[in-house]
Amino acid sequence: MALKRKGYIQVYTGNSKGKTTAALGLALRAAGAGHNVFIAQFIKKGKTSEHKALERFKDLIEIKQFGTGFVKKEEDIPEATRAAKRGLIFVKELLKKKKYDIFILDEINIAVYKGLITVEEILELLNSKPENVELVLTGRYAHEKVIDKADLVTEMQEVKHYFHKGVKARKGIEH
Repeated sequence: MALKRKGYIQVYTGNSKGKTTAALGLALRAAGAGHNVFIAQFIKKGKTSEHKALERFKDLIEIKQFGTGFVKKEEDIPEATRAAKRGLIFVKELLKKKKYDIFILDEINIAVYKGLITVEEILELLNSKPENVELVLTGRYAHEKVIDKADLVTEMQEVKHYFHKGVKARKGIEH
């Protein structure tokens, strides 16, 4: 069931929790309406509870990882760059096939921030988006040019977080 209306560009950014969660909520809502969703996870590596949950919607939601884990050291950059570039190429090709109504590019803003892919490459992708496809980009440090191009930008702002009291990521809540 293809979107019959204009698709927009959404950005979920900011230094607080909730960017991926918001995007996954949108994916769930879209699947409930019969739309096909593709989620490309940049940076992230490894299965989490969200993967297990999305498995139940595999007829409408596909998720694929193009990450090597969070880039912490300089020597991690070449492999992480190759993975991010592969992901970007994959998404560009998939956009042309018109199989999915909604694309979620999870943590792609971090990939740009870390220099794994360029903002120009992202802008090229945004400009090639078919008219009826909804495109969602998540991750901290969204580039100003991406924000300018977007139709909707939400910035998650931390007011209070139990992490600062030593609470580790909990399965099914943060992980």
